[in-house]
Amino acid sequence: MRTYLKCCFMFLSMGWLAVSCQQDTTVTKPVLEKPSLKNSFKKDFLMGAAVNDGHINGTDTSSLKIIEREFNTITPENIMKWMYLHPQPDSFYFDMADKYVALGKKHDMHIVGHTLLWHSQIAPWMDEIKDPVEMAKQIENHINTIAGRYKGKIHTWDVLNEALNEDGSYRTSNFYNVMGESYIELAFRLAAAADPDAKLVYNDYNLWKPEKREGVIRLVKNLQSKGIKIDGIGMQAHYSLVGPEISDIENSIIAYAKLGMEVSMTELDVTALPNPWDLDGAAVKQNYEEYEGDPVMNPYPNGFPDSMQVKMADRYEDLFQLYLKYEKNIDRITFWGVSNGQSWLNGWPIKGRTNYPLFFNRKNKPQVAYERVMQLKEKKSKLEEAGK
Repeated sequence: MRTYLKCCFMFLSMGWLAVSCQQDTTVTKPVLEKPSLKNSFKKDFLMGAAVNDGHINGTDTSSLKIIEREFNTITPENIMKWMYLHPQPDSFYFDMADKYVALGKKHDMHIVGHTLLWHSQIAPWMDEIKDPVEMAKQIENHINTIAGRYKGKIHTWDVLNEALNEDGSYRTSNFYNVMGESYIELAFRLAAAADPDAKLVYNDYNLWKPEKREGVIRLVKNLQSKGIKIDGIGMQAHYSLVGPEISDIENSIIAYAKLGMEVSMTELDVTALPNPWDLDGAAVKQNYEEYEGDPVMNPYPNGFPDSMQVKMADRYEDLFQLYLKYEKNIDRITFWGVSNGQSWLNGWPIKGRTNYPLFFNRKNKPQVAYERVMQLKEKKSKLEEAGK
């Protein structure tokens, strides 16, 4: 009996050993990443979108799925602008900003703060200040409070937004009229002191224009000559199907990179509609009521024709070919919105239009432009792999 039990035990032990050895030799296949903008371009630059209240509050669940799947950086479209965050001298409202930061942290995203100083969408009481000492005091309070609160949580700050005219001269905002260009130096000094590890950016539209480009160069060199930290230039990239020329954008990327600046495309969209020009860039104060309801200015109210989808795809492919060419100089690409139905371009510069400027349509499905850009990156990756 003992011999029988011993033999059974040896047989079972050998069987267990065989199974164990077989399991140990099993090869685990690597988990393949699902195709997405953030995964496809992860070796090149960050890919992001501007988020609105519905995204931040979690009510727009369909768009949130796109944000989570496609992007690894976010920018707040409006909620961190002065008029919302700091409406009265002694009143700050952080509820939405806190939720915004929590959203980015939840999904391990690069979080951008937009914007610390901007002449537009500012609290009206700030425009009433005419004393430079008082102005400096309020700027200091604003930046120290906000950048200090999010120290280590917000990774990049748009410190200053749209401080230049189209000819490269300083915009005569109330900031400038009261303090001169010293308000720019103050803003960057304060931001650097409040969070030394955050990237600090100057952000503006039409930075492809040679005259405005020279203004940016002067601004950066002035800060650098005084030892004031500035890390990058945000080219807003509000473009159309026909302009600006790729060469103009390229020349600006080169010029800013020569200054040691990281370059970002911070508010990328491509309008599909005609504009009542002469209209420049993205100055939000511009509006043209006389064109409202004009079918010539709103040619696609019921859908985006296939022929126009192709033109949009061509434009985005040209842009991303350029961005990939300078991927070592580009930090991030951020679309100004998630889907076409939420784009600010439906209401600017003419209200009540139907525009198609982004990668995702009104049903949150990818447009042809999305597919084309993904194919461009796939093709480039295959060529690089073949060249190794």
